[in-house]
Amino acid sequence: MPRPSKPARPRASQKRTPPPGAPATADRLELMQTFLRIVDAGSLSSAAAQLGTTQPTVSRRLQALERSLGLRLLQRSTHAMKLTEDGARCYERAKELLASWDLLEADLRGARDEPEGTLRVVVPHAFGQQLLVEPLTEYLHRHARVSVEWLLHDRAVDFIADGIDCAIHVGEVHDPSVVAIRVAEVPRIVVAAPSVLAGVPVPTHPDELARLPWLSLRTFYRNEISLTHVATGEVQPIVFQPRVSTDSLYALRSAAVKGLGVCVGSSWVMQEDLVRGRLLHLVPHWRAAPLPMSLLYPSARFHPARLRRFVELMRETIPVALAEATHRG
Repeated sequence: MPRPSKPARPRASQKRTPPPGAPATADRLELMQTFLRIVDAGSLSSAAAQLGTTQPTVSRRLQALERSLGLRLLQRSTHAMKLTEDGARCYERAKELLASWDLLEADLRGARDEPEGTLRVVVPHAFGQQLLVEPLTEYLHRHARVSVEWLLHDRAVDFIADGIDCAIHVGEVHDPSVVAIRVAEVPRIVVAAPSVLAGVPVPTHPDELARLPWLSLRTFYRNEISLTHVATGEVQPIVFQPRVSTDSLYALRSAAVKGLGVCVGSSWVMQEDLVRGRLLHLVPHWRAAPLPMSLLYPSARFHPARLRRFVELMRETIPVALAEATHRG
């Protein structure tokens, strides 16, 4: 009776069959992207919100990745989530893998890299409501396959947790982990309604301003500000107790127009009221230091075309828009 033959050993060149239920390569990339987003966002619910899906879907993707790897990547409890040792290794390698994949796609696409997808941008309130709407419109007209989430707030941006692609920031930048491209400087002037000066000589020197009621824009100054003489460079500090303190440039302008006090604000915001006589430009030979305006985005080896094109256009258009608004009228 012949012996049963042994099963042939697979040759090295033979294709390995993935285990039953293992995700395809494209699916694995999506699973790894979801895993990275979970870790960066800090929770499944935050990751789901950023990815535009549901928490159960994100949980299923995580479980599918863990099954395909045969490893536990995250330890989860009701109130906390922590990477396992294998999860930490997977996180670092997955970042490298996906960055390499993005670079490969970028190299292959080359000049045909057409911007598409959703761009999430944070913009200061006043600028986002008025000054920068025209540059935004031009960007969208140029790139029909891109949509923009135009988010208006003045607080610090958490790019990872909030899923933000870019921020337009007014003021100094103190975060060394982001790319900061300075695009303009915002001139500031001293203004007040005519009623504030009723019965008072028109001030010609900053010393005289301290005797008047004041308003403050607490984002940049609260109870003290320095003015510089445009010709001599002399610096004069002013100390005051504001009647109204706000974090809104528009609220500051409205309070000034109502005659509640003197304030220092962006020239472009005050321009229309100056032309109409609702505000007066006080001590015109003195200026507060202009505020730097920058484009911020996370440092990375690869940035999508929609972000690159946005940054390029904003660098061109923001200085023009700011200059036109400042000198209008």
